[in-house]
Amino acid sequence: MAPLIALLAGSLVARLAGLLGVDALDGWQPALRIGLALMLLLTGAAHFAPSHRRDLIAMVPPALPRPALLVTVTGVLELAGVVGLLVPASSRWVAGGLALLMIAMFPANVSAARRKLTLAGRPVTPLGIRTAQQVLYVGVALLVLLLPH
Repeated sequence: MAPLIALLAGSLVARLAGLLGVDALDGWQPALRIGLALMLLLTGAAHFAPSHRRDLIAMVPPALPRPALLVTVTGVLELAGVVGLLVPASSRWVAGGLALLMIAMFPANVSAARRKLTLAGRPVTPLGIRTAQQVLYVGVALLVLLLPH
């Protein structure tokens, strides 16, 4: 739930700042970049947090090799995406790549929900809700890709 809140609140606060005169945030595209960056800062950092890392490794579908490496690589890509989103010149390309990354990582969420795993001691988000969240996350990344600066 925290990533969703970060995305929505970050986007709305950034948009409000744009409306109040912060030129760099004047528009939905830059506001969504900020919200998406905040969300990815949380999710990317979780890949390395002791309270989450073991659970994230367990979420990787059993058929995939080297789950710890996959969690590390995806965490690094998410954190690199944060930086790329904050640079207007790279933000569109980065957003497109992040949309693909989120689609590629979604099977881990499906696997975790089907296997009734936990994340930081709490059950993972039910599959229907998680699917809706994923559609939103990918949709926001695509808006960053497609909306004018």
